[in-house]
Amino acid sequence: PFVIVCNHQASLDLMGMVEVIPERCVPIAKRELLYLGTVGWACWLSGVIFIDRHRRDAAIEVISRTASTMRRENVS
Repeated sequence: PFVIVCNHQASLDLMGMVEVIPERCVPIAKRELLYLGTVGWACWLSGVIFIDRHRRDAAIEVISRTASTMRRENVS
């Protein structure tokens, strides 16, 4: 298991990240990206898990549920 952290500078960086992220990987992004027009739609449709960084309890809950699902389905 491992964690990949991407601190991209532009929306186009997302296309490059898709090429380097391994299969069966669970992407997590800040919820604000959901509202970036076509970028947000593309992230949502590709299964990105969105975290609301302004609501700590909700973010922890989402991460906990995601971790449980990841263990159950054996994904990184």
